Amino acid sequence: MTALTDTERLAWLRLSRTQNVGPVTFAQLLARFGSASEALKEIPRLARRGGGDGLRIPSAEETAREMAALAKLGGRMIASGESDFPRGLAAAEPPPPIISVLGHATLLSREAVAIVGARNASALGRRFAGMLARDLGQAGLVVVSGLARGIDAAAHEGALEGGTCAVVAGGVDNIYPPEHAKLYDAIRTQGCIVSEMPLGQTPQARHFPRRNRIISGLARGVVVVEAAEGSGSLITANYALEQGREIFAVPGSPLDPRAKGTNRLLREGATLTESAEDVLAGLRPILGHDFREPGAKDPSPPPAASESEADRVRARVEEALGPAPVGIDELVRVCGAPVGAVLTILLELELAGRITRHPGNQVSWA
Repeated sequence: MTALTDTERLAWLRLSRTQNVGPVTFAQLLARFGSASEALKEIPRLARRGGGDGLRIPSAEETAREMAALAKLGGRMIASGESDFPRGLAAAEPPPPIISVLGHATLLSREAVAIVGARNASALGRRFAGMLARDLGQAGLVVVSGLARGIDAAAHEGALEGGTCAVVAGGVDNIYPPEHAKLYDAIRTQGCIVSEMPLGQTPQARHFPRRNRIISGLARGVVVVEAAEGSGSLITANYALEQGREIFAVPGSPLDPRAKGTNRLLREGATLTESAEDVLAGLRPILGHDFREPGAKDPSPPPAASESEADRVRARVEEALGPAPVGIDELVRVCGAPVGAVLTILLELELAGRITRHPGNQVSWA
């Protein structure tokens, strides 16, 4: 990791804000072209090859205004290629291309644990989350959560003195929910606020899972206090499992729907958590070591396919795609095509807005 020049940081932001460029595509473009500046020159042509009729790329002036507006708020942007990018996020596959940070960015270099749970939390659940966050903060850990109602808010409040980080689904300047304005100001003053979304972005439903993967990515482990089946907190726990993080769960009454998710996590092997010491005991062996993703592969990408090679197998790849998500490894197997050719075609189709990427390295028609 190296410091980016001002010119390349601007290009990095432009590419990350380009239509149809998500974290996976961003990483592939960097690997293929070597820099964001070079990728920006090539993506309109790639989108046309994928069947697209246009691709919105923000201008240098537009992205410069966003950077200036964030700086005016006292914030900064950190690109995934820079040395002070959070280690946990850098190890994610793939990392968010760039994050915006308000407040004390130095907290992102410290060891952290996430505490998440139900928005409609019980009074006892909120009290426990606050006590747990306070005790973990006193033990030297930064507490990460999502600034949501219920458990998230209680965790942030409990961890204010020890250090807390709020990861938000909109821009770092967007206070959501609005009733957390006072808490937002306190975190901005004493902790830090993080987002990968553009400044001024209003949070939308599809943004919350992306936010959740950053919450788990920043932390060594995730504590789930209360969570119903199918809740966002369980999505965070699933991301944590994919990222190789430790999972902790607080048991609850079988009669409380908010305990269904946490009790299931316990049955599946999560660490039963009744105090901060339970969390610390699970984390001590890994604190201070490098983050490493489970089953980490050779980071070097497969050789890029030539356009003629991709064109030879394009029809097979498009025929194998459908409305239901399919794994990319399965696509390669079914099509009997080189990995590089399949990845090239998928890159072009995504830039054209014709496919959607799903968790678990899966894709479908958009």
